[in-house]
Amino acid sequence: MQTPIPVEIRRLGSADVSLLRDMLAMMGEAFDERDTYTAAQPDDAYLRRLLGGSHFIAIVATVGTRVVGGLAAYELQKFEQARSEIYIYGLAVHAGHRRAGIATMLIDRLRGVARERGAWVIYVQADPPDAPAVALYTKLGVREDVLHFDIDVT
Repeated sequence: MQTPIPVEIRRLGSADVSLLRDMLAMMGEAFDERDTYTAAQPDDAYLRRLLGGSHFIAIVATVGTRVVGGLAAYELQKFEQARSEIYIYGLAVHAGHRRAGIATMLIDRLRGVARERGAWVIYVQADPPDAPAVALYTKLGVREDVLHFDIDVT
């Protein structure tokens, strides 16, 4: 029987800029969009403010010092009721560490953050061609079929 690899799940804070950069690089590789995630990264001061703010949540999975999974989420304060929702903006696991429960561990840690903040729900978008993501989210939540529109700001 193979010994499981010890995975540490931790939420990033303002002092963890280098881990956030490692998470971005891993996401770029996992999504095959390296330039999107690494070519124009903000400076350290911006990332410290982002990590130290109340609306952004970053959680990483590490094996030793290597980031093998990451989750980026935003807390959205609602206006119609005194509650918030948390949106998973990005979730990725390095190809060599998939199917080991890391994505579920990341989401479970986010659930803890959501409970601490009194959030009403966590939600996420998955594109139908991404069968593993659709299967994961179907296992963890209730599926809603919606349309997504990008509105140009120019």
